[in-house]
Amino acid sequence: MEKLQKPQIICHQQQTLDYAVHDVKWMPCSSKFVAVGGKSNGSGIVQIYSLTGEGIEKKSEFGKKEHFKCCTFDASSLRNRHLATGDFCGRLQVWDLEDTLVPVYKSTVHKAVINAIDGVSGNNSGCGAPEIATASRDGSVLVWDVRQKDMPVAKFVAAEESSTRDCWSVAFGDSYNNDERVLAAGYDNGDIKIFDLKNMKVRWSKCVKNGVVGLQFDRKSIPMNKLVATTLESKIYCFDVRTHHPKKGFAYVTEKSHDSTVWSVKHLPQNREVFMTTGGSGSLCLWK
Repeated sequence: MEKLQKPQIICHQQQTLDYAVHDVKWMPCSSKFVAVGGKSNGSGIVQIYSLTGEGIEKKSEFGKKEHFKCCTFDASSLRNRHLATGDFCGRLQVWDLEDTLVPVYKSTVHKAVINAIDGVSGNNSGCGAPEIATASRDGSVLVWDVRQKDMPVAKFVAAEESSTRDCWSVAFGDSYNNDERVLAAGYDNGDIKIFDLKNMKVRWSKCVKNGVVGLQFDRKSIPMNKLVATTLESKIYCFDVRTHHPKKGFAYVTEKSHDSTVWSVKHLPQNREVFMTTGGSGSLCLWK
């Protein structure tokens, strides 16, 4: 009976793959998901799966020259459901999964691997233009509008090239109307920065000492409420970003879990008070 008093995480289905999986995302409003990664011969692969009554069924796949590092559907409409990917060569590409011969959008501005990608306003109206953010090993954080070819609409880099740090994570937030929007970025030295995209400046920054590998706001389309950051050395930080103190910044709580790197954080779409973290040891933790 004691085991039933706490929530349990039960494996519903599992699939063994013959390549390194770098990212997995649900396809909006469907029972399908995509897995992106790379094979041992250096080529990249994207596979589309469907969750059925019999288990996990592979629907289609396509390969490209370079490993895929990250992906998102969040900047695409429900009608198109285009997949945006970042690869190890620094290319941002947007794919129509019905026709994957060539991407519908492509950029090669980044000089190194794109570590993280996020999108906003793909499914929501009245929350500004759909945009994609990319974070790279070259230290830059770029914001893209796929209607504008080749060049980003915003770029955040270190003032001096010698102080450039590897950017590991990125997340949109505060996009509750057509004007307001922020972008959070996490770096290998433990820096977390929130960029104000309306005023094009750094709104807030903090160093948490360990490299920040995961970031997510509890909701993108509401005024800033909660930001969760996951880091090396088993640390999880939860910031209350509703009220900013002029000297102390944002209040936060911290937890230590997984006994390894906490690679990612994902909030439950149905309840923003609940989120899950993934550990380098293969463990999952559910938080409220």
